[in-house]
Amino acid sequence: MFLAFKTELKPTPEQCTKIAQTIGVCRFLYNRFLALNVDRHRTGQSFMSGYDFDKYVNHELGEEQPWIKHTCGSKARKKAIMNAQTAFQRFFQGLSKRPRFKKKQRQDTGAYFPKNNKGDLLVERHRIKVPTIGWIRLKEYGYIPTDEKVISCTLTQKADRYYISVLVEVGSTPATTDLHGSGLGVDLGIKGFAFTSKGESFRNINKTSTVKQDEKRLKRAQRALSRKYEAKKRGEKSATERGSNIRKNILRVQKLHQRLANKRKAYRAWVVSQLVKTKPAYITIEQLHVRGMMKNRHLAKAIAAQGFYDFQQQLQQACVKWKIELREVGLFYPFSKLCSCCGRKKIKLSLSERTFHCDHCGYKGDRDINAAINLAQAREYAILT
Repeated sequence: MFLAFKTELKPTPEQCTKIAQTIGVCRFLYNRFLALNVDRHRTGQSFMSGYDFDKYVNHELGEEQPWIKHTCGSKARKKAIMNAQTAFQRFFQGLSKRPRFKKKQRQDTGAYFPKNNKGDLLVERHRIKVPTIGWIRLKEYGYIPTDEKVISCTLTQKADRYYISVLVEVGSTPATTDLHGSGLGVDLGIKGFAFTSKGESFRNINKTSTVKQDEKRLKRAQRALSRKYEAKKRGEKSATERGSNIRKNILRVQKLHQRLANKRKAYRAWVVSQLVKTKPAYITIEQLHVRGMMKNRHLAKAIAAQGFYDFQQQLQQACVKWKIELREVGLFYPFSKLCSCCGRKKIKLSLSERTFHCDHCGYKGDRDINAAINLAQAREYAILT
């Protein structure tokens, strides 16, 4: 069984420079591979594979620009190239959109390091040995297991912080024998984040004062950064050399984005732990068409902030770990319009009706709780775990 452990690093200034340079080379090769194949397509030439491009980097491009080999290891370079090839393959198969160039400000590039030698990726309580970089201190002691086999790791940067994700091969989790007989239905929404068939509700964290305050700070920081860019376009001279004020504002915006993302992700993880710790026999969720929901421009921002896909991924991993069956009902299953008492379907049910009222049996209850009970009682579903 493979598990990933992600934690924050505490590198030295020299190691920060080395990691930033390595990530920069990976981003450069990713963009160079995309640009080369786009040019070849325009001129009618065949597609260059990642293996051929890696040979081109080693024999030609690396000789012209030696900083590529001196700054970044061969495995990290090849992984970035193969990631670009995978992006093209998904585009050819119709699974994703056309690959786009990676920008430095988005910080969506990582450096991959496999374990090729016995001395690589050694884990101790407070540090880890990364190839080509050396021992790096960990901010969270004892989180990464020291007695398991490490397969690979990936270094990433968010704002001014550095993170490492370590893939570890561990023994299989023992089967859970004290599962309860009843199942659990979970209905997701925007007014509230999640509602269960047992009557529990989890609020929408994006409506709390702490998140709204951070969003207000982010809005102000983005406005300040936009004003500096507009002044630069007008030809006004910067008060500092080399535009250091713009870089400071970019870092401020990145920090606020990361702060909001961490709060939302931590809250989703807490909701998953609350659902799983009751150890139900099964958990039933709904299949959401998030792309279609995002087309509503009035609700697109609220839907994106909820992070439904990340919640489903975390819930699926937790169910695999604790041997809980995860079910998913179909996209057109009318669980919101069914009465949880008599099973009769209501013909019309608008979004403004927050209380479900059954005309047949007279049942009255919360709309979201009724939907969660119908999910728990569903007989048509697909098993995800």
